[in-house]
Amino acid sequence: MHIQPLKLLWLWLIPLFLSANFVHWLGDYDTAHARALKAHKPLLVLVLKQNSPDSNHIIKTVFMNRKYVKTINKKTVAVIVTYEGEASYPAEMYYTTVFPTLFFVDSRKEIIFKQPLYGQEINGEAVEKYLNEILD
Repeated sequence: MHIQPLKLLWLWLIPLFLSANFVHWLGDYDTAHARALKAHKPLLVLVLKQNSPDSNHIIKTVFMNRKYVKTINKKTVAVIVTYEGEASYPAEMYYTTVFPTLFFVDSRKEIIFKQPLYGQEINGEAVEKYLNEILD
């Protein structure tokens, strides 16, 4: 039996994707909120602007291959919402004029735990500090 090179490549790449250390983002706020309520977990809400180089950079540098990513995936429900997106989210609750903005939210009470992180404030050290303060 002959295996096509493309299939062989996928067989090699699948374990890499499965072991990748990245945040498991949801793209729908209502689904994320329902999941967070059911699991009794806080929400991690990242509000982005479409085609924003800053947003792409922060996702790659802050939310991939960091030691706290496992904590985010295990103890929070993470959701990305796009400011100009068609999907609805409570924009009045997550109002911002700076993109990206990261909110840490009590899913049950729908209140923001701490001051959001804006733009370049979103870095590994700040995210790790907020996680430690909120989840302890």
